[in-house]
Amino acid sequence: MKQPIFTGMASAIITPLTENGIDYEAFAKLLDWQIEEGINAIVVCGTTGEASTLTDDEHKEAIKFAVNHINGRVPVIAGTGSNDTAYALELTKYSCDVGVDGVLVVTPYYNKATQKGLIKMFTEIADVSTKPVILYNVPSRTGVNIAPKTAAELAKHPNINAIKEASGNISQIAEVAHLCGDELNIYSGNDDQVIPILALGGKGCISVLSNLLPKESAQMCDKFFGGDVSGACKMQLDYLPLINALFSEVNPIPVKAAMAKMGFCEDYLRLPLTPMEEATREVLFAEMKKAGINI
Repeated sequence: MKQPIFTGMASAIITPLTENGIDYEAFAKLLDWQIEEGINAIVVCGTTGEASTLTDDEHKEAIKFAVNHINGRVPVIAGTGSNDTAYALELTKYSCDVGVDGVLVVTPYYNKATQKGLIKMFTEIADVSTKPVILYNVPSRTGVNIAPKTAAELAKHPNINAIKEASGNISQIAEVAHLCGDELNIYSGNDDQVIPILALGGKGCISVLSNLLPKESAQMCDKFFGGDVSGACKMQLDYLPLINALFSEVNPIPVKAAMAKMGFCEDYLRLPLTPMEEATREVLFAEMKKAGINI
């Protein structure tokens, strides 16, 4: 049995940006607030953190900053995946050296891969990592899917600890759980599927919603693990309109707008991402107010 890196809710945290680069003062305040609110882990430099448009130096600096500032209060997981395997290897080794608790490695985008290629790539990364590896399956963004049999093969590697499943395919996730058992921890990568995936044996979620509602998001998992399944389901369904609003435009456009409205950052994104459209912005802010967020 592989011990999970965390159980419960991890925030796939935004990276506060300005036209001059990363706003580390805002980043520190955001990390502190997340921990004070009871989040179970932090994922830095993932999709929500705009890793794809950070410079190499910014990517490394953001990871090191998060590790040092959090200072062991919760686990820190660094996004280290790339379609350039050599860079993924470099970034994984760097992240391990600066003290992350785990790495999140996405499937290669644009050049894609066969299942054989995925096995070889993830194996090479796991071989150099000194920390547990989370596979990241998000075919809607990368164009490649980690098949259940591929996940089962990768689960044999002692350093491959978990999979973040954002395929949206519950049947596939059930097959992964069936084939891998305790050898691969499963995290939801979709906020609208947290409770269904926990019901299949999942250990938690790597969340966008928890940027806005860290306490409540963590409570959803706490209720489920504490046996209050109906209470957890109610929270899942109650937050569904807000979750839908957070994905009404491509992530992280809406969550950046939301966090800016809450005063945590500027509403600044790097091209090709642009600020949220006014019509969808109004719906998002309305749902935030309904969810009890003071804006």
